[in-house]
Formats: sequence, C-alpha cells, structure tokens
Amino acid sequence: MAQYFDVHPDNPQPRSLAQVTRILEQGGLIAYPTDSCYALGCALGNAEGLERIRRIRHLGERHHFTLVISEFAQLGPYVEMDNWVFRAVKAATPGPYTFILKASREVPRMMQHPRKRTIGVRVPQHRTTLALLEAHGQPLVSSTLLLPDHDEPLVDGWAIKDLLDHEIDAVLDSGDCGIDPTTVVDLSGDEPEVLRVGAGDPAQFE
Repeated sequence: MAQYFDVHPDNPQPRSLAQVTRILEQGGLIAYPTDSCYALGCALGNAEGLERIRRIRHLGERHHFTLVISEFAQLGPYVEMDNWVFRAVKAATPGPYTFILKASREVPRMMQHPRKRTIGVRVPQHRTTLALLEAHGQPLVSSTLLLPDHDEPLVDGWAIKDLLDHEIDAVLDSGDCGIDPTTVVDLSGDEPEVLRVGAGDPAQFE
C-alpha cells in the first residue's frame, strides 16, 4: 500500500518530506503535486521506476520523460542549449512549461528519446514541489499523472491513493495543485514547436 503524506501547502513539514525523500532514494515511485496537475516521479537513474511509470500510463518507448528541477541554473549539466534556446527557457521559467531539449551525456540513455536523444525539462512554480526537490537534492524524473482510461490528469491526492494504492509507494498531498497540464514546447530543432497547449501561454513560441 502507498504511504500517504498530507503536508501544509505553505510550509510543508520537513519530517514528511524527509520520509518521501527516503522512499525515492530506496527506489520508490511517488505521486506528487505540481503547479500543473499531479506527476509520477522517481529518482534519477531509477530504471525500474521508469518502467513502472510506463506500465501505469501505458507509455511507449518514445515517451519523453521530464527532469523536474528547482531552478533554471541547475539545467546546465543535463541539456545542451544554443543561445536562443537558453534565453527562451530562462524567460519562461519557473512556470507551467515542459521543454524538449537535447540531452547531455549526464542523462541516462534510458530516459532519452531513443532516436532524437532528447529529454523533457521543467522548472515548476509550486511550493511543495520545490520543497521536495530541495529535500531530495537532485532532479526528479517525472511524467504527468494521466491514466490511460482518463481524459484529464489526476488532481486529488486521496483519489490517486485509491486508484494506485498497490502500484506506487507514496502520495504527497498539499491540497493546492494545478488542474491543467504543462504546455510542451520542443526546442531541440531550429525553431520552436508547440507540441501541447496547456497551462502556459504558448504565444511566445508560436
């Protein structure tokens, strides 16, 4: 059964965050809130965690997993960015965007698109997410919690626990959660390409 952690939306309890971090470090898979719906997340390099996400969401091998990072300055080791890409991403972070970028050698191959060698990256603007990232001390590998038989992503912690109680290891709930998924922008080519319109305004990339 998944452990359930209910934390304060403005001041998430450090003890609960430490327990969730321990679950991640031990190879666990969690559901956690962001500024754009809930996400499934595991530690960087957790191959089994990635397979569990694929299984839960019925994803193919070409799905872009997302590195969720607490601030723009931490992106450098994981992605390659030309000057125009650097400026575009910096101007839109933090916020409800996922950017598809060229992955660096620091990113495990199992996380990359098998042909394009790209990866999704995201800098959220959500207090609980940022507190979890700070406690964990490294990026989370994530995917929006959109189940294959659902039209919309999940946004309620207790509902997630009921549905996925035996498929994930923990649910982190702080009550406040965005209801729209991120806007996804591919910046790995010569020009921006908006792949999905969500919570972030796509105008600046069109």
